[in-house]
Amino acid sequence: MGIILWIVFGALAGWVASALMKNNESLFMNIVIGIVGAVLGGFIMGLFGQSGVNGFNIYSFVVAIVGAVALIAIVRAMRRTT
Repeated sequence: MGIILWIVFGALAGWVASALMKNNESLFMNIVIGIVGAVLGGFIMGLFGQSGVNGFNIYSFVVAIVGAVALIAIVRAMRRTT
């Protein structure tokens, strides 16, 4: 995927994950959350023997959202402990 598609993909996935987790973030943070979430989601799916993000499709979008939700949950848990 090209860099522009990664940014768009990350923005969409980050925005959906932020809405699901009731996390109010800026566009830039939604992009970061979505891209890092896609990597994390790919890792999580790899643990279950499935493929990760493999293009701009619905499966990859769901994987990115799952990873972004997990990322937000991890960050929230770390903020509570400090």
